Amino acid sequence: MRYGLILSEALTGLRRNASMVISVVLVTFVSLTFVGAAILMQAQIGTMRAYWQDRAQVAIYMCSSVSTSANCAGSAPATGDQIKAVQAELDSSTLKPLISQVNFETADQAYQDTLKLVGKDYAGVLTADQVNAVFKVNLKDQTQSPVIVEAFAGVKGVDEVKDQLEYLDPLFNALTVATYVAVGIAVLMLIAAVLLIATTIRLSAYARRREIGIMRLVGASNRFIQTPFVLEGVFAAVIGSVLASAAVMLGVQFGVHDYLSKRVPFITTWVGLSDAALVVPVLIGIGVILAALSAGFAIRRWLRA
Repeated sequence: MRYGLILSEALTGLRRNASMVISVVLVTFVSLTFVGAAILMQAQIGTMRAYWQDRAQVAIYMCSSVSTSANCAGSAPATGDQIKAVQAELDSSTLKPLISQVNFETADQAYQDTLKLVGKDYAGVLTADQVNAVFKVNLKDQTQSPVIVEAFAGVKGVDEVKDQLEYLDPLFNALTVATYVAVGIAVLMLIAAVLLIATTIRLSAYARRREIGIMRLVGASNRFIQTPFVLEGVFAAVIGSVLASAAVMLGVQFGVHDYLSKRVPFITTWVGLSDAALVVPVLIGIGVILAALSAGFAIRRWLRA
């Protein structure tokens, strides 16, 4: 097979259909950018979830003088015996294997921490007995947090049990929805890119119908005739894929590292350029495969017509 001639024919087709090629490049660029963004968003969700699962605590709040829970007797703070009973349960053979660390914060300590947050001006309206003493429990496996919640749900002296990971679930859910939206847009744009590539190849074949007829008369194989058209679609898709890869890399560098990481300090784990670099071959592979399949299918149907 004469590869030089095939390449020359493909480049000629690209020049003849420059406007359509530019359209293919742009549609491929936009669609694969959404694909890359969706992949990185899902990676970000996984990274954040893993980070916070290792650090999230289950907080066991003991009764204070303002607690209204059914486990709290009137308006009395948790007694020393009730606190000891909770500590004993945490040290029991049932729960201890699940726990990596337990920190107990007395009501006075929690009161001082609260004043540091809200200011000393509140010392006159807030007293130590109004603040909950709390056990902060770190688990070896955060997925076992329901066991802790259930174990202390009805214990006397316990106001409430809170799994800190629950506060992050709305954030994870919102990011997941955003990922689905990006995937949906990407799928629609990829369908548009496939149809546009097929249309471009058919127009290119129609414009060169006389040349194709001559090739058939001199005995050229269908593979020899089809290959330049497939290469046209692949070349356009590769350009769009490279542009999408560059957009993803720049988005991570300037959008994530230089903007989000400085304005959202409570999130310390962000996707990086190394994660974006792993996405690049995926984007190029998707672009090449879709372009080759759609162009090959289009030219085969046209040649049979």
